[in-house]
Amino acid sequence: MAAINPYIHFNGNAEQVFTFYKSVFGGEFTTIKRYKDISSEQYPIPEKELNKIMHIALPISQGSTLMASDVMEVMGKVNENDNRNTIMITAESQQEADTLFNGLSAGGKIEMPISFGPWGNYFGMFTDKFGVQWMVDFDSKG
Repeated sequence: MAAINPYIHFNGNAEQVFTFYKSVFGGEFTTIKRYKDISSEQYPIPEKELNKIMHIALPISQGSTLMASDVMEVMGKVNENDNRNTIMITAESQQEADTLFNGLSAGGKIEMPISFGPWGNYFGMFTDKFGVQWMVDFDSKG
């Protein structure tokens, strides 16, 4: 089956954000490319954009990778307050759900504290300190 991997665009702080995500999820970046890696006479990149992230990838589970890039200024700014997308994490245990929820929500805004909901799942929602929306879910019924 095809894998779905979230891809997030940032206004120049992708490396900072992904260093934070790595501290929560663990693991290592499988890819980290900067715009300077593609800069050439044919494809010149402005000096102030060279060290921005062109592509970064962090595996977060078997078959799932969180990816991102910085948007170059010529492409405009990303609306970091746009609430159309939420990343949903399905945890393998209540402990993992707590670890991910507490780690990722640190410094952010909790919209629904993680707890058992009326449908029986252990669930919570928040916006992290970088403006990315998350949901964490654990189905204790298996």
